[in-house]
Amino acid sequence: MSASVTLPRMMEIGGGAIARTPDLVKNLNASRVLLITDRTMVQFGYADKVQQLLTQADIESRVYADTIPEPTASSVDEAVQIAKDGGFDCLIALGGGSAIDSAKAIAILAHFGGKMRDYKVPRIVNEQGLPIIAIPTTAGTGSEVTKFTVITDDATDEKMLCVGLGFSPTAAIVDYELTMSLPARITADTGIDALTHAIEAYVSRKASAFSDFNALEAMRLIAPNLRTVYHNGSDTNAREAMMRGATIAGIAFSNASVALVHGMSRPIGAFFHVPHGLSNAMLLPSITAFSIQEAPVRYAQCAVAMGLARETDSIDVANARLVEELAAINQELNVPTLEEFGVTRDNFESVVDTMIEQALASGSPANNPRVPNPEEMKSLYRGLWS
Repeated sequence: MSASVTLPRMMEIGGGAIARTPDLVKNLNASRVLLITDRTMVQFGYADKVQQLLTQADIESRVYADTIPEPTASSVDEAVQIAKDGGFDCLIALGGGSAIDSAKAIAILAHFGGKMRDYKVPRIVNEQGLPIIAIPTTAGTGSEVTKFTVITDDATDEKMLCVGLGFSPTAAIVDYELTMSLPARITADTGIDALTHAIEAYVSRKASAFSDFNALEAMRLIAPNLRTVYHNGSDTNAREAMMRGATIAGIAFSNASVALVHGMSRPIGAFFHVPHGLSNAMLLPSITAFSIQEAPVRYAQCAVAMGLARETDSIDVANARLVEELAAINQELNVPTLEEFGVTRDNFESVVDTMIEQALASGSPANNPRVPNPEEMKSLYRGLWS
């Protein structure tokens, strides 16, 4: 069987790659750039650096720095209007997954109009909006290479999954040097997010030989370096490995889809404002343990790729080590429980049925090796309290 593969048209990868930004803009025949970013990128000087590079190349630009973590439909409205009124012919997305996801939404809405809810699954958005050059500053989401964006509906608190070629960046600049100043908490959350992408892509029912290759390589890069960058963010070799691993994991899941962890994670973020990588981390050990029985060989191969088991070890030994390691990572990287994060049990119980409905509606749980029924999903959610 053939496999459909989606990638950015152009990619620049490596330390100092950000200097190539003007070349990519010119390769797109663009001349007026709207830089979509956040206040942190302005404070770090990264937004100014990009704008200086563009100015030196005689490319007009304007900075929009009001994107928010976990973007909502209303949070992109102002930038959509700016893009429309300003005659911009290219967007540069600079920041973490939230900035890049915001830019993806802005690119479509500025070009085609409508509301964000018009573009959520099951609709597949293959129409091309404004071209996007994605410059990630975290080693986690892989959004720079994916055809997905997640935007929260303000009215319902639903994290809307939006899918299609129209959301895939036209170009990506993957420069690990931009991650060197990341604090430990964000390093941990985004790193576990990337590991989750790789594991879920590998066990997904939509996996292919292409996505398998990238998923396994991503695990080989991420697993030995995640703890290192958490404890020592100045380790350049580990930072570079994490950045490459996160991008490769993004390529893997963009072409194989994520599964149950992500399906259940999005409602946690929507209702309780838990950062996406953190909610993935909360769920990953228990959902892996739940799913192993339907794909024991696949999960064992994940353990081997992560350096937890040898090829000669039994499948059961490899899988036991995988589940143990995922729990150990959470403990070492100080991943809180929902209760420790500040969510009350009563609040959780009042929305858990809606969370299950939203998770199933996203389609991601159907990609899982073991597809839970609503009662099993409720049990997995409640397991976050134990």
